[in-house]
Amino acid sequence: MADSNAQPKAARNFDKTFEEEKAATRCLVDMKTIQLNAEDLYDREKVDLEQVELEDVWVLLQTSENGLDAAEVERRRGIFGPNRLEEKSVNPFLQFLSFMWNPLSWVMEGAAVVSIALSNGENRPPDWQDFVGIMALLLINSGIGYYEERSAGNAVKALMDSLAPKAKARRNGQWSEIDSADLVPGDIVAFKIGDVVPGDCRLYDAVNVSIDQAALTGESLPISKSVGDQCFSGSICKQGEAEGIVSATGANTFFGRAATLVGAENDSTGHMQAVLAKIGGFCLVSIGIAIALELIVLYGAFRYSYRRGLDNILVLLIGGIPIAMPTVLSVTLAVGAQQLAKYKAIVTRITAIEELAGVTILCSDKTGTLTTNKLTIDKSTIKTYSDVGPEDVCVLASYASRIENQDAIDACVVGTVGADVARRGIKLVDFKPFDPVSKRTEITYIDIATGEMRRVTKGMTGKIMDLCTYNKTDEIERQLEADVEEFARRGLRALAVAYEDVPSGDAEGPGSGFQLIGLLSIFDPPRDDTKQTIDDAVSLGLKVKMVTGDQLAIAKETGRRLGLGDNMFASKVLKEGPPARK
Repeated sequence: MADSNAQPKAARNFDKTFEEEKAATRCLVDMKTIQLNAEDLYDREKVDLEQVELEDVWVLLQTSENGLDAAEVERRRGIFGPNRLEEKSVNPFLQFLSFMWNPLSWVMEGAAVVSIALSNGENRPPDWQDFVGIMALLLINSGIGYYEERSAGNAVKALMDSLAPKAKARRNGQWSEIDSADLVPGDIVAFKIGDVVPGDCRLYDAVNVSIDQAALTGESLPISKSVGDQCFSGSICKQGEAEGIVSATGANTFFGRAATLVGAENDSTGHMQAVLAKIGGFCLVSIGIAIALELIVLYGAFRYSYRRGLDNILVLLIGGIPIAMPTVLSVTLAVGAQQLAKYKAIVTRITAIEELAGVTILCSDKTGTLTTNKLTIDKSTIKTYSDVGPEDVCVLASYASRIENQDAIDACVVGTVGADVARRGIKLVDFKPFDPVSKRTEITYIDIATGEMRRVTKGMTGKIMDLCTYNKTDEIERQLEADVEEFARRGLRALAVAYEDVPSGDAEGPGSGFQLIGLLSIFDPPRDDTKQTIDDAVSLGLKVKMVTGDQLAIAKETGRRLGLGDNMFASKVLKEGPPARK
C-alpha cells in the first residue's frame, strides 16, 4: 500500500543559470517632483529608467501608445536636443598652432623674432638663415603632431556610423519612418529582425525578441528580451519584433555615454608633456637670467654695439635650448603611432605613445579582444547519456539547426561540424525553428541509408528533459543536474540534445519517445595568440587585468583558460567595496 504521508518527488532544476536577474524597482522619489528634463530623468539618485516598473516609465515620460504629437515633439527636441552625438568641431588652424604653444617652442619663437626683427643695424641684413632654420624646425614639429592626430580619425564619428539612420515611430497614432536623429524621449518606436535599435527604450510589446548587444556590453550571445526589458541604442535586433518607449536619446543613452567617454578630452597633462614643460621652464628661466646678465655685462661694461650684442643674445637663445628635441621626439612618436596603426589601433594623441611605455597594469576587454567573439562548442566538456558518442551528438545537434538565416546557437553548432555535414545523408521532412516558448528546435528527417524516419531536438535542458521518456531514470536526472550545475559554475551555456525514432513514417505521427543523448557546452573561446600575448606582457613586468560586461561566471572561466585566474569581482564591488570577511 502506498504511504499517504510520502512526500512528492522534488522537481529537479535543469536550467540553473549564472546570470544575475534584475528585478524592476519603483521610482526612488515622488514622481510628481521629477520634471521632464535631462537633469531629473537621468539622475540615477532619483530614478533609473532602465529598472523602474514599466507603468512608471509611461508616467515619467508623459506618453501613451499613440505616441506624441508634433508640437510636443518639437518641445522635447528643444529640451533634450537631437538624437545624435554632437561632434566638437576643431579649427584645423588652431589645432596646428597648438603644437607651437609650449615653453620650448616659446624660446625658439623668441629666437626667431630676435633673428628677423631686432637684428637690423650696422648696415647688416636680418639673420635670415637662423630665422628660416628655426621656423622650419617649428613647422616640422607641429606638422608631424598635427598630421598624426588628424589622421588618427575621430573615434566618436566611427561610433556614430553604427547608429540607425532611420527609425519607425508612431506619432499622433500613425506609424511613419523618420530620421533617428528626430527621436525624442517618449516617442513610440518599433523594430524587427535586422534593425538597429534607434534609441534606448523599454519594451511594452515583444514577440520572440533577441538583441545582439556584444559591442556595448561584451555579451557573446544575443540576449532574449521580453516586455519591460531595456534595449540599448546601437544594438541589433537578431530575432523577432518589438515596440518600445524611447527612454533616452543622444548622449544620454548607454551608447552615448560610452561614446562620450571615448571622445572626451583628457585635461590632465601627460607625463611627457610634464617633462617637456619642466625642461622648457628651466630653459626659459636659465636663458632669461643669462640674457639679463649679458645685457648688463655686454652693453654696460664692455660697451658692445647694438648688433654685436644681439648676435650674442641670439647665440644664447639658440644654443641654450635643445632646439631639435621636439622634432626628434615627434618623429619618434610618429613612428610608434604608425606601427600601432598597422594593428588597427587608434592613436588620438601621439604623446600617449610615450605614456604607453610606462604602463604597469594592462586592462583588456574580453569579447573580441581576448576571445574570438565567435561561439563554439567545447568538445572537451561534452556529456553523453547513451551509447551515442560525442561526435555523433554534435552531428545530430547540427541536424536540428538552420543552415541558412541562422541564429548564434545554430551557427555555432553547424560551424562545429561543417555545413556539409549538417545535412549529409538525410532528407529533410520538417523543421521547427527556435521560439522563446518551447525554447528548442526540432527536425524530422529520413535517413537516406536506412529509410528510417527520426526526430532530433536541441534546446534548453529543462524543456528537452520534459520531452524525454525513453531513458528518463533517476540516475540520468541526477547526472544531468550535476552537469548543468558544473556548466553554470564555469560560465558555460548548456544545450541538451535528444532524438526519437518515428516508426510510422508519418512526420506528424507519434514517435518511440525522446531519448536524451548529450549535453553540449557553448563558449566564446580565447584567441589562439591570447595566451602567448599575456605571457609576453607578464614577462615584461605588466599586470594583466580583464574588464568585461559579460557575466561574472563567464569571465572567470575565460580567466582560468588564459592563466589570469578566477579572482574576479562584479563591478559593484568597486563602488561598494569587497564583502566583509567573516
